[in-house]
Amino acid sequence: MTDSNLDKTLVLIPARMASTRLPGKPLADICGLPMIVQVAKRAREAAIGRIVVAVDHQDTYAAVANAGFEVVMTRGDHQSGSDRIHEALQAVDPDGRVEFIVNVQGDLPTIDPKTIHAALRPLDNPAVDIGTLTVEIKDEEEKTLPSVVKVVGSAVSDSRLRALYFTRATAPYGKGPLYHHIGLYTYRRAALERFVSLGPSPLELRESLEQLRALEAGMRIDVEIVDTIPLGVDTAADLEKARRILSGASR
Repeated sequence: MTDSNLDKTLVLIPARMASTRLPGKPLADICGLPMIVQVAKRAREAAIGRIVVAVDHQDTYAAVANAGFEVVMTRGDHQSGSDRIHEALQAVDPDGRVEFIVNVQGDLPTIDPKTIHAALRPLDNPAVDIGTLTVEIKDEEEKTLPSVVKVVGSAVSDSRLRALYFTRATAPYGKGPLYHHIGLYTYRRAALERFVSLGPSPLELRESLEQLRALEAGMRIDVEIVDTIPLGVDTAADLEKARRILSGASR
């Protein structure tokens, strides 16, 4: 992606207040700012286009607006972040000027802006519908953990795979690297619109992995290989780790 695409690229950050493991997660304080604002700041540092936070609660709306970021209210009953960002896209760009959408999860306050930028690279290929990220698994234990989603792909370059499958199982079998999927997605607008129009697919339901819906529908997903996994904040322990990371970065 080049600078000429800045006005065609929209970064959407979905934020959902309901969290069973960490209630009120988007507003959790990290170094004096709500977590969702820290994520928006990382997106701004990536400098790839307009940033909009898609929220489902008035308190989150106020926190984002007070920090000076653009925010849009969305329904509270969405089943996935993809559905939420699609509603937000329609609200903030009804004329269809945006061509590329970057979905940055709202619980990644320490993500490297370069990682956000990397997710756009697969869309340089016009044949690619959706871009995402992965990192090679180095920890032997992670290779068998169902919580670590693996990408099975065919190499198209030294730094990119064409996704053939995503799974919670240990795959592919045999000697060679295994890759941990990072759930940050980029979409062509038409691909996002098609994706949300599809019902949940059999393999998506079986593996509990939304991206399989796209593969089952014949959509192409390419995966950029990066060096590090961004910290996703799901628990109180994750939150404390994020605070330590950003506290150190600000010194």
